Amino acid sequence: MTKTALITGASRGLGLALARSLAADGWRLILTARGADTLGPVADELGALALPGDVADPAHRERLARAVQDRGGLDLLVNNASGLGAVPLPKLADYPLDALEELFRANVLAPLALVQAALPWLRERRGAIVNVSSDAAVEAYEGWGGYGATKAALEQLSNVLAVEEPSVAVWWVDPGEMNTAMLAAAIGAQEAAAAPAPETVVPTLRRLIDRRPASGRITRP
Repeated sequence: MTKTALITGASRGLGLALARSLAADGWRLILTARGADTLGPVADELGALALPGDVADPAHRERLARAVQDRGGLDLLVNNASGLGAVPLPKLADYPLDALEELFRANVLAPLALVQAALPWLRERRGAIVNVSSDAAVEAYEGWGGYGATKAALEQLSNVLAVEEPSVAVWWVDPGEMNTAMLAAAIGAQEAAAAPAPETVVPTLRRLIDRRPASGRITRP
C-alpha cells in the first residue's frame, strides 16, 4: 500500500528536503506552506498535492484534514512549519507579548491541532509524527527565549503524546543549526551560510521513519 505523508513548511529548507526524499521512494505527499508561489513548483516537481496556507488558521487545517480523508488516511505527519517571532530577536524583558502569543499559536497550538485531526488515521495505520524542535528548547541563548519557549512547549506536548498514544510513534527532533531562511533572518545570511544544509538532516529523519525506533527526543548525530 502506498504510504501518505503530510508535511508542513514544505516549500523550502528541511521540509522540502524530506519531501524530495520521500517522493523518491514513492510516498504520496500532501504539502503545505504559506507561499503558494514557491509551494506550487515543488508539488509539480514531486507529483504532490499542494495546499498553500497558514497552519495557524483553523480553516486551513480543516482543508488539510479533508485532503487526508480524501486520500484514505495518513502514515506520517511532519510538523515542520515554524515561526521565528519578533525580529531582531529581543530579550524576554522586551518581548512584545502579542508577538509571543502569535508565535505560540504557530509553533505549539497549530502542530497540536494537526496532531488531533490526524490521530484517527495515524492510529489506524500505526503511523508516526515528527515534530521539528530546536536546541533553543533546552539551552539558554540570549534573544531566543520566545522561540525557545514555544519549542520547549512542543517538546513536552510530544513527550506526553508519546505516552498517551502508544500505537503511534512520536519523535521530537532537534536538527541543529541549518542554513535556512529562518536562521538567516535571526543571525544574518553570511553567518547562516556557514551552517550545514537541511539535506544533511534527512538521513536522520529517514532512519526514524524507515526503522521506527521508540518514541523520544532525537538529535542529529
